[in-house]
Amino acid sequence: MKTYDASEIRNVLLVGHGGSGKTTLLEAMLFTSGATTRMGTIEDGNTVGDFEPEEVKKGISVSLSMAPIEWSGVKINALDAPGYADFVGDVRSAIRAADAVLLVVSAVEGVEVQTEVAWELAVEAGLPRAIVINKLDRERASFERTLDELVQAFGTQVAPLELPLGEEHDFDGVADLLSRKAFRYPSGATADEGDWPEDISGQADKFREKLIEAVAESDDKLIEKYLEEGELSHDEVLKGVKTGFAEARIAPVLCAAAAKPIGVDRLLHFIADEFPSPVDRGPITVTTKAGEEKQRDADAGQPLTAYVFKTVSDPYVGHITMFRVYSGKVRPDSTVYNATKGSEERVGQIFALRGKEHDTVAEVPAGDIGAVAKLAHTTTGDTLATKDDPVVIRGVELPEPLLAFAISPKTKGDEDKLSTALSRLREEDPTLRIERSEETHETVMYGMGEAHLDVQMERMKRKFGVEVSVAPAKIPYRETVRAAGKGLGRHVKQTGGHGQYAVCNIEIEPLQRGGGFEFVNKIFGGAIPSQFIPSVEKGVVKTMAEGVMSGYPMVDIKCALLDGKFHTVDSSDMAFQIAGSLALKEAAQAAGVVLLEPIVELEVVVPESHTGDIMGDLNSKRAKIQGMESAGAGKQRIKALVPQADVARYAIELRSLTGGRGAFTMRFSHYEEVPSHLADKIIAEAQRVREEAQKK
Repeated sequence: MKTYDASEIRNVLLVGHGGSGKTTLLEAMLFTSGATTRMGTIEDGNTVGDFEPEEVKKGISVSLSMAPIEWSGVKINALDAPGYADFVGDVRSAIRAADAVLLVVSAVEGVEVQTEVAWELAVEAGLPRAIVINKLDRERASFERTLDELVQAFGTQVAPLELPLGEEHDFDGVADLLSRKAFRYPSGATADEGDWPEDISGQADKFREKLIEAVAESDDKLIEKYLEEGELSHDEVLKGVKTGFAEARIAPVLCAAAAKPIGVDRLLHFIADEFPSPVDRGPITVTTKAGEEKQRDADAGQPLTAYVFKTVSDPYVGHITMFRVYSGKVRPDSTVYNATKGSEERVGQIFALRGKEHDTVAEVPAGDIGAVAKLAHTTTGDTLATKDDPVVIRGVELPEPLLAFAISPKTKGDEDKLSTALSRLREEDPTLRIERSEETHETVMYGMGEAHLDVQMERMKRKFGVEVSVAPAKIPYRETVRAAGKGLGRHVKQTGGHGQYAVCNIEIEPLQRGGGFEFVNKIFGGAIPSQFIPSVEKGVVKTMAEGVMSGYPMVDIKCALLDGKFHTVDSSDMAFQIAGSLALKEAAQAAGVVLLEPIVELEVVVPESHTGDIMGDLNSKRAKIQGMESAGAGKQRIKALVPQADVARYAIELRSLTGGRGAFTMRFSHYEEVPSHLADKIIAEAQRVREEAQKK
């Protein structure tokens, strides 16, 4: 593939809800452009975009893929983003690499949840947005209904440029509302141009009116003329569409049936002619080492600035790093500087990715997207620059993974392999979080949802040969005492040779929440020699870590050592540790043990129409509502304190309650006492699990 100038490049991100046909559209674009000789299908598992075994098995995209397409002297870097909420991290990362967004909407299902999410992300990034109404050849497909839904969801900036010719199985072409020409597809992917059928004129007038209104509303001068004269000239409409789209004030709508493929050549023409190049998008803001901001143009002659938006972990090749060059160029067999990590990287062969295929290229200049293998330190979100000018591009804010599962290797001895696999997966997917819980002694994997974590388990097995057992992550309960209590610890055993002798009296009392542990020595007169005082404390601390009733650690108590006895021969460090442990257990029983649970601060943002459902659900979860406020764009922000146990699966539950339109954040707040009727069940279950573990 030849090297293209930045003005001849179009970086386009395909987004939309799962099942809208993005991957099939990419397949049709490759076929129509001549990059492939036949179209693969999702059903056959042979598409260019969905090549991972997990994607073939599930029939959905679970990872970002890309393919370069050459059309009319332009190179189109098409990025195909997953359409399911669990994989939104790839969408957010890829938006940084794109110059415009192509929103794919099914003419059958219409505007769905991830359609709205993708639109909002593009608006947030300030990217121009075009829309393709796809699957117009399917049963129950309706262009008019889908267009109405788009206008209702995104406003009058939605402007139809085309009208379908025929409906459902009779869909065989498109009518261009600007040129008043018809384009039909009797054979193959290239349209035959002809005159507008007379029978669609009445219908077309209505849609042309919508187009003119959208153009007029995008420009103050045009709206004045339109209100005065009720019409705009053909040239004014053409110019208005081009300018409005480039400035993200108009969202043009085109028609397609990607599986045929119908309308795809027209889409490629529109991308080549109307989508902005990296030069059109203007300079990017970078930050110097001193914290100053400056601009970098899409110019191959400037110092290198490149952003890593995706890392793929290949068990054979190693890391494959996908990057967008904003200025300068990346050449093979060169050295670049990772300004984020502060380390140099050796670049070997560079290539363009077409699905899983690698097309070697001579260089990746400003504005283009490329890939390189085996970089030692570079991961997603890093900036590649020059050592003498190490600027950094602001990273992408990724969603926090909040669904937790505890994982452990099925095969003993695979702990090291598991650790390596988790590290590699984390580099590949920044929305995955791995933690080792010191309280529950579990390795906890946090993901965006069940499908996300399920895919990671499959990848772990396929790429790294590690199978894992999965269970819900334990809630880190704690024990404490309700009141003061005394306890006697007596450990006396006589055997052949030295015996064991230790007696201690302690008193415990509760401290305030977060008080930790205090140990006070009140021994007088040498009732226990000074060298054994720390032994008593050690025994108490060890038993606190194991818990007295439930197996959860005991916290927030003050322990006073009051009295005791010793034997000059038989007393020992271990004997007094055991005595301290026994004393604590007796004192805790006397004081009354209570169970504490973690309380989290929950902040939920939902559309106003779902507020009542969310409030009702939170009340059923023992939540204490702290307040509610407007979050803008017709959404409400609800703040509440909720027991962590009740929101352990909230990522799944909120998606179900709101159809995926809700979002939330969660962070630890404090510990509170568990109501007694619930505490009894939790303690009984913990004791059952502990007994089963001891039997094994």
